Amino acid sequence: MKSLRCAIIGTGYWANYQLPAWLELKGIEIVALYNRSLSKAQKLAEQYHIPGCYDDIDRMLHKEMLDVVDIITDVDTHSMFVTKAAAKGIHVICQKPMAPDVQLARNMVKTCKDASVHFFVHENFRWQAPIRKLNQALQSGIIGEPFKARITFCSAFPVFENQPFLATIRQFILTDIGSHVLDICRFLFGEADSLYCQTATVNPMIKGEDVANVLIKMNSGVHCYVEMSYASILEKEVFPQTLILIEGTHGSISLGPNYVMTSVTRLQTQIDIIPLPMYEWVDPAYALVQSSIVACNRDILHGLQGDTCEMTGEDNLKTVELVHACYDSARMNTSININSH
Repeated sequence: MKSLRCAIIGTGYWANYQLPAWLELKGIEIVALYNRSLSKAQKLAEQYHIPGCYDDIDRMLHKEMLDVVDIITDVDTHSMFVTKAAAKGIHVICQKPMAPDVQLARNMVKTCKDASVHFFVHENFRWQAPIRKLNQALQSGIIGEPFKARITFCSAFPVFENQPFLATIRQFILTDIGSHVLDICRFLFGEADSLYCQTATVNPMIKGEDVANVLIKMNSGVHCYVEMSYASILEKEVFPQTLILIEGTHGSISLGPNYVMTSVTRLQTQIDIIPLPMYEWVDPAYALVQSSIVACNRDILHGLQGDTCEMTGEDNLKTVELVHACYDSARMNTSININSH
């Protein structure tokens, strides 16, 4: 099969991992980079031997013979780049969060559908090796029917040091981390029926919320408690790990610090340490997240090649809707029915 020609739009922090992750896969070729600062694009292009560099998006889309673009820019620019690519008949990959509001996200999905181009959203947390393994254990039926779960992402990690723009946005942790952990809820348990959310801003130096707690009733009947915080000074700092406990009719499964998965039934307790894929370009301290980019990209590549794919825009739109239902719930201090929201 002929390799797909791909351009990366945006060469900031995450492009340093997204680009080499693509290079791990056969069937796709990175042929150009765009950044509003040309020197930044040229630096990354030189490092990875990418032939094309641009600071004019229209020129790049006109000059390069592209099959797909991967948008790795600020969320407020996603819609513009999606529209430009779709108008050229170019397939689109977009980083999460898809859009700053639900209506814009819906418009992006419709724009690509109307243009008959594939639209994918890069949501890599569900592709982390421990979470895939946890889901396999859950689907095996070892703990029976799940009825209750806790999903935790709580940390005091100084996230604003390497991504300072996060301190300036008015909707922070629910869009940044909530997009990930609420997607994990959907991945493990299906769609949500209703939710209740509370938020708080603990750090006085930021504009948005850095704490959010969400109670979700899934359509399956599972009750999920999702907690996220960047203000939690704890005995064990486990950033960037997501900790999970699932309780079922025959037992429980937990994903604890350092990728330890424990399955407990009345008959036995089984403990497994889940290994992480490693690549030369990965920072070992953050291999959990960075290595998962390869698995997520592989799924998207399958979709581009006409196979089944989890990471469609239509699927991620449901996560966007959950995120903003949380904001509505917190603002109104009320439960939100997802099906009628």
